[in-house]
Amino acid sequence: MAEAGIGRVLVASLHQGIADLLPSRLEFYENWLNPTGLRNGTIGLAPLLAVLSFLRREQGAYDLITDRAGEYAAEWTVAEMSRVKRWTIRRLPAALRAQYAMKVSRRLIQRAYMSSHAVVRLRRGAGRVTIRGSIFCGVRDRSVEPLCRYYASAIARVFLLFDLQAQARVTECRAVGDPGCLVAIAVHGTRPAKDASRQFLRSE
Repeated sequence: MAEAGIGRVLVASLHQGIADLLPSRLEFYENWLNPTGLRNGTIGLAPLLAVLSFLRREQGAYDLITDRAGEYAAEWTVAEMSRVKRWTIRRLPAALRAQYAMKVSRRLIQRAYMSSHAVVRLRRGAGRVTIRGSIFCGVRDRSVEPLCRYYASAIARVFLLFDLQAQARVTECRAVGDPGCLVAIAVHGTRPAKDASRQFLRSE
């Protein structure tokens, strides 16, 4: 964990999302997400909140960047697992793979910010992830749209990396006035063989 309980994967994934989608603004955001802090895991809460605040003013880029960051976070989190474990999980029946995907998603969320807490439930292809203390959603003024799409994007990608197709969407968000954040998940089955994940997970 970085300073103030901010996870390295969260910070690095946001930095990469900005580099991908707002490259002309990367130098500006590196005033807070500086390379030394990224490398040493010392980006604190105040710089991260400043980045999120500025992203919300970027004319629609916030959703795109947090979606992309969630995908990176999922990929890097799954990549941390041993190849043998990933190989074993992907050969389990779909129902067991889905349970593993929920566990990995829970760990990803709680590692993003130490003050966050996630409760996961999955039954018969329908799941929900309840998030308390979302780092994205502690805003002063109520938002019109949910601000915690990062989690939904990450969860959907985790399922995909375990060869499962799943839809994940934010149905409640603290930023819009709900008590907490809730991601609803619908598992649709195994993914088509042609639907490949990123290269570093295809090379096994």
